[in-house]
Amino acid sequence: MNFASDNTAGAHPDILAAIVAANEGRTMPYGHDEGTARARDKVCEVFDTDAKVFFVPSGTAANGLAVSCITPPWGAVVCHEHAHINEHECNGPVMYSGGAKLLGLPGDQGKVRPDAVETATLQGRGDEHWSQVRAVSVTQLTEKGTAYRPDEIAAIGDVCRKHDLYLHMDGSRFANALAGQNCSPADMTWKAGVDVLSFGGSKNGALALEAVIFFNPSLGDDFIYRQKRSGHVLSKMRLMTAQMEAYLADGLWVNNARQANAMAKRLADGLAALDVETADPVDGNQVFPLMPQAMAAALQAAGFLFYDRGPVSAEDDRRRVRLVCAFNSTEAEIDAFLDAAGSAAG
Repeated sequence: MNFASDNTAGAHPDILAAIVAANEGRTMPYGHDEGTARARDKVCEVFDTDAKVFFVPSGTAANGLAVSCITPPWGAVVCHEHAHINEHECNGPVMYSGGAKLLGLPGDQGKVRPDAVETATLQGRGDEHWSQVRAVSVTQLTEKGTAYRPDEIAAIGDVCRKHDLYLHMDGSRFANALAGQNCSPADMTWKAGVDVLSFGGSKNGALALEAVIFFNPSLGDDFIYRQKRSGHVLSKMRLMTAQMEAYLADGLWVNNARQANAMAKRLADGLAALDVETADPVDGNQVFPLMPQAMAAALQAAGFLFYDRGPVSAEDDRRRVRLVCAFNSTEAEIDAFLDAAGSAAG
């Protein structure tokens, strides 16, 4: 059983069916089709605003292209030191922006703090020898599996408005963050000061689907040219955007996330009953246990797949483990994992 990532899951049947349906007949290419227009309208409806919306097949492209629109080559983007754009996208945002620097800041639970953002912004401000901070990027969910509350996002948004910065949100697991909080998509984004969102679907039941949503529409005026230049304007765009129509229909995207989150909570609660500590709160579909070494080894030997990120410290040989649940994770899978962990615990 595979708990390495939600990317290990396939696509939801409703989304596959939508692709098959969109495959019938002929329509205009490169996004000039009625289905793509409907998908854009549906995104705006869900977020309750008139945004500028574009579709790309990968989160790396979504983040890089979004950042390129809000940061000049001499600029800098403040993010968490463990942000996906900083550690796992092979300098994609730097490449797309023509050289903008990423400034990774420390922060508990994977979150950047408003005061740290302000300090980083003011350092070298107006000095031609320094990269000038022009944007901030937050990840929702964070790389620690935690979620920013709307008031936390708004506090960072206030710093951005104060210093004429733009706020980007990497929302590859946006649905999981939203499903765990009592708020609307608007509350978590533009109402809290987010200018542009990379809205993910691929981790939550889609085949290859991300949207870049400009809540500040003028920032997206040049996006289509950047998108085309980078090779992300698909000729048969309708087969990608059909996924978005299905993803957002009847709340499928939130229901998928709720299932993944529920399975992660079941997993975390079960491990807690075995006295296995969790490094950070479980706000979505990721669990980060501090697992006894013998337990981690026994689970891997039993065929369970997950990421082991090494010992907690030189003095503590427990393993830092990441477990991720997907939209199609089941109680039976979780219970099998917990049974094996219980047997290893003795």
